[in-house]
Amino acid sequence: MASSTLLPSLLSPLPTLTQRRTPNHHFFFRRKPLPLVTASSLGNPPPRTKTKTGSGSGSWVSPDWLTALARSLSPRDDSGIPVANAKLEDVSDLLGGALFLPLFKWMLEYGPIYRLAAGPRNFVVVSDPAIAKHVLRSYGTKYAKGLVSEVSQFLFGSGFAIAEDSLWTARRRAVVPSLHKKYLSVMVDKVFCKCAQRLVDKLRPYAANGAAVNMEEKFSQLTLDVIGLSLFNYNFDSLTSDSPVIDAVYTALKEAEARSTDILPYWKIYLLRKIIPRQIKAEKAVTIIRKTVEELITKCKEIVEAEDEQIDGEEYVNESDPSVLRFLLASREEVGSVQLRDDLLSMLVAGHETTGSVLTWTLYLLSKDSSTLIKAQQEVDEVLQGRLPRYEDVKELKYLMRCINESMRLYPHPPVLIRRAQVADILPGDYKVNAGQDIMISVYNIHRSPQFFQGVGQS
Repeated sequence: MASSTLLPSLLSPLPTLTQRRTPNHHFFFRRKPLPLVTASSLGNPPPRTKTKTGSGSGSWVSPDWLTALARSLSPRDDSGIPVANAKLEDVSDLLGGALFLPLFKWMLEYGPIYRLAAGPRNFVVVSDPAIAKHVLRSYGTKYAKGLVSEVSQFLFGSGFAIAEDSLWTARRRAVVPSLHKKYLSVMVDKVFCKCAQRLVDKLRPYAANGAAVNMEEKFSQLTLDVIGLSLFNYNFDSLTSDSPVIDAVYTALKEAEARSTDILPYWKIYLLRKIIPRQIKAEKAVTIIRKTVEELITKCKEIVEAEDEQIDGEEYVNESDPSVLRFLLASREEVGSVQLRDDLLSMLVAGHETTGSVLTWTLYLLSKDSSTLIKAQQEVDEVLQGRLPRYEDVKELKYLMRCINESMRLYPHPPVLIRRAQVADILPGDYKVNAGQDIMISVYNIHRSPQFFQGVGQS
């Protein structure tokens, strides 16, 4: 929804931004696929240095010994799942962020399901839609979020992004009513368009000078501003300024990502969290974020109480403050401030990173195909007729929506989904998994599988 209404605002003025030049002269994108994350993709970790070893020699950083260990610990493995033979050259991709490049390579080599050794645990990597459907539909009965919750609980607390079972159901039911059609319509007018126009204005000097622009960074800033206003009626103003809150958000996101690729989860040990600089920095960042959100909740709660505000109808919107926070407080739901804070943080993190990724990859792909870009711009011009987009315009922007959908097929966000088996289970194809087994569903692999997308673009 956010992508389909933000893009028209951005595409409409593109002819003036790209006059006499191709889009590639202005925009640059990180071509490396976004990394594995918890609820969403979390930033760009620094590249890891490859460790070289001589022919036939081994190294403790090489995954070869992990593969051998996995095989030796399961000499009578009757799961029917092949073990991927991870090589040293895959280390930088596995630990440096572009996780699904080797995952795709191994899918082509071992098939739609294989086992991957990764430190003290191993993952069953799934690239088959039937198996993925089985695992996802069995959530709450046979499978839980597992690792996702472990690596991001420090940030999300008990927010619905990582909540399990009845808590997840209750919190989702409480939040979803705030995202009704009237709310979305108001947000497009009051927030989406204004923030997108602010970005366009920021890009004009770059276009005039022919300078390069890191569009991934700009889109991340744009979506942070949008979701801050949509959730809390709080302007991060990240497109034009820096603040401790913005720095804290990105620090926390990078920490969650780093934890998802740490071989040993040392951050589970309380003492180490208090003495290791990376953990100290992460805890300080979370404290800043939580304090800011708590202050916003307290301030909004005081206003709601003073005005004796209550929900009036299913599509209630406060015109002066149409934020999700205002709706939830006006609904008078019996929920503590900590739970409300964690829910809003879940939406902040998951919403801004995923939308930023979709915008980045969609514009990147459009910039590589001038005829498609021109066709998308023409549709936007025909539908909008020079005005700003409205919520109702989405259904008329059919070609642009197809561009966005194809972008999400080629570069899905998140690229992988992780679940943990709560009980022993038999997957479609008669593959066996034990209780405690981590399952990694590679959405990227499924979307590019030659079995299902033969002859379709693989950009």
